[in-house]
Amino acid sequence: MLKLQVILGQNDVMAISEGLKKIGVGGLTVIKMRGRGKNPGPEIHASKGSEIFVPQFSDKYVMELIIPEEKEDEAIEIIKKKATVGKIFVSQVLRAVDIGSGDEGKEVI
Repeated sequence: MLKLQVILGQNDVMAISEGLKKIGVGGLTVIKMRGRGKNPGPEIHASKGSEIFVPQFSDKYVMELIIPEEKEDEAIEIIKKKATVGKIFVSQVLRAVDIGSGDEGKEVI
């Protein structure tokens, strides 16, 4: 099993979610947070255009999903096609346990 953490600079969440549903990836978690990357956020003009403010942090969307290893390439291709800007981080999941049923392994995802 793999964990994909996708950090998006723009709200492309729905397009990615719909694409992942088509390959059988059902569950994912989305978090809206603030952060900064290499490039600064857009300038904000305040006081009728006389002041310019460059925010330190901008809105980001983080998606986390657990997938079987055989769907890795397909899931990453969908994310790359549907997202406009961001990063994908892939890591191994050593164990998964369903709290309610006690099931373990691939059945959990």
